[in-house]
Amino acid sequence: MDVILLERVAKLGQMGEVVSVKEGFARNFLLPQGKALRASEANKARFEAEKAQLEARNLESKQEAEKLAQDLEGKQFIVIRSASDSGALYGSVTTRDAADAATDGGFSLDRKQVALAKPIKELGLHDVHVILHPEVEVTIVMNVARSQEEAELQASGKSIQELAQEEEAAAEFEIAELFDDIGSAAVDDEDLRGATSEEAPQEPIED
Repeated sequence: MDVILLERVAKLGQMGEVVSVKEGFARNFLLPQGKALRASEANKARFEAEKAQLEARNLESKQEAEKLAQDLEGKQFIVIRSASDSGALYGSVTTRDAADAATDGGFSLDRKQVALAKPIKELGLHDVHVILHPEVEVTIVMNVARSQEEAELQASGKSIQELAQEEEAAAEFEIAELFDDIGSAAVDDEDLRGATSEEAPQEPIED
């Protein structure tokens, strides 16, 4: 199907171009979202008549998107999820989750603006692309962690593997200290018994 693009569409073309697309893509995406019109003679004439208005509207929305992009670029948003010790999530983080996290952080985003090649299924820091306008795109970071504390540690640059190693080392240190305390207590107990034995009065020897 041939359509006239009413705005720039990635991998298709610029505003005003007539392009050929699959009918399903046109009917399910381009036409209902107002991104294109069927390339009929009547619609071509309509586009030419409204071209200046469309370009002005596009410029205005682009400028608004660029302003938002300055504040949003590189921002990090925390998503708390349950996961295994190896870092695999019990579930996943989707475009809706990313949009909700950004919105909770003060930036109004729609899941349709979030571009994820596939759902996030591991703990850690993940770059996520956000399309604010056909010509304006930014990258935000999803900090996926099991707790707020873990998210803060990840934000400082530590990976889940490093955190696990630190926890394991801390546990081993605590166990070693426990054994040292037990050993010291045993030695002290032996010294105490020895001292008590030496100080005990001897019974008189009867003739």
